[in-house]
Amino acid sequence: MNQEIINEIKNQDYAAVTNTIESFLDEQIEENKVEGLILGLSGGVDSAVLAYICKRKLKEKTLAIVMPDTSITPKTETEDALKMISLTGIQYKLIDIKPIVNEYSMYLEPNERAKGNLRARIRTNILYYYANAKNYLVLGSSDKSEYLIGYFTKFGDGASDITPIISLYKLQVREIAKYLGVPENIISKKSSPHLWKDHEAENELGVSYEEVDSILYCLFEKKLSVDETQKLTQIDNSTILKIQELNKNSEHKRLPAQKPNRE
Repeated sequence: MNQEIINEIKNQDYAAVTNTIESFLDEQIEENKVEGLILGLSGGVDSAVLAYICKRKLKEKTLAIVMPDTSITPKTETEDALKMISLTGIQYKLIDIKPIVNEYSMYLEPNERAKGNLRARIRTNILYYYANAKNYLVLGSSDKSEYLIGYFTKFGDGASDITPIISLYKLQVREIAKYLGVPENIISKKSSPHLWKDHEAENELGVSYEEVDSILYCLFEKKLSVDETQKLTQIDNSTILKIQELNKNSEHKRLPAQKPNRE
């Protein structure tokens, strides 16, 4: 793997990026005539970055919802989320979604993968409940890496009103987290949506985020072919093709609902 590409991805003006996101949030609050912002806080780096950006100038207008399923969510994740609440001082609610998941499960045939995505959709329902009640906008925590390969639940964590960090690759999210002062253990931990027990993103994907970002950066930012990407990144062609296939097969997640053409 080519370290120079990774350095190129990471080397950004994060003060300027932060200012751009803050201005965007201010504009969205004003344009949509809402009272504030709401986000799901998981204990991971993406939602941590949102919380730390919001606390700078919008602390009194931000609500974080921590929503573990205590049957599968590691206790340390909830502890990390609550630690970030303490460090940022933003308002929060802690809701265990286990009883809700169990209630659904009483009426549905077993399927662990579908149940995992159900957890993501339950969390989104809760976010929108409070968004409706308080006249808030829901912040999406998807980054560019996960967005481009479709690593999110459709109408789950992929559903939001605005997506402040969707232009940042995962490696860039980790770098802006350092700039914002997010604790190191949050930045360095393995990414996971925790949709089922022992769920880790890189294990599921079979590819590291250093590889994912290097490939996506070359394909989408540099507009290189697969062969050119392989030569520049020094990553196996099979891995590059896998990421390209993930992007292609998840296109439906990034598009509006399709309809038949009528002439």
